[in-house]
Amino acid sequence: MNDLAAGLGEALRLVLSLDPELLEITLRSLRVTLTALVIACLIGLPLGAWLAVRRFRLRRFVIATLNALIALPPVAVGLVVYLFLSRQGPLGVLGLLFTPTAMITAQVVIITPLVASIAHQATRDLWAEYHDLLISMNATRWQRVATLLIDGRRALLTAALAGFGRAIGEVGAIMIVGGNIDGATRVLTTAIALETGRGDFALALGLGIVLIGLSLSVSWASHWVMRTERRGTW
Repeated sequence: MNDLAAGLGEALRLVLSLDPELLEITLRSLRVTLTALVIACLIGLPLGAWLAVRRFRLRRFVIATLNALIALPPVAVGLVVYLFLSRQGPLGVLGLLFTPTAMITAQVVIITPLVASIAHQATRDLWAEYHDLLISMNATRWQRVATLLIDGRRALLTAALAGFGRAIGEVGAIMIVGGNIDGATRVLTTAIALETGRGDFALALGLGIVLIGLSLSVSWASHWVMRTERRGTW
């Protein structure tokens, strides 16, 4: 209880004092996570809708593989990305290891299957309703995909939020490829791991409370922007 109370006190002190280090780490966490989320949504949402409207021989295998990739161990992803970006790796010449770009790459690999899988489930049900109408209108395949993405945007918000939640809380992969370098690649999760290792539980708990507050704020803000509750579609 003492650690919890100290953590709450530390979180309040960090937030109310606008601690420069906390702001830097928080902004870096948001930049890395939101960039990865945008890239994952640009890939995963159309992919999920495309799988809902397209029929081909290996479709079930692709969907099953996509669902299986949701459980990818982040540490294994981090290791693979590390090997690709290391000096001896095929992309080592780019010099991206231990940079935010490497962290974004790892997060994109981790959350894209999650976003695509949820998007597929959401648009699959919608496609069952729209199938006859869109076929009768002779809509092209990509027009069907666009229609599902637009009309299913509230359900797809869940996919985006799920991706954000997993990305903002990721620590294993980004620790491997980012290195937790102060002032360069340190984010909230790696800072929590560092402070816990040092035995500074109050500061670690304070950072954790800030991380939880950040996650909740983004979720509330997205629902407010989409006005889901106002339109009776909650």
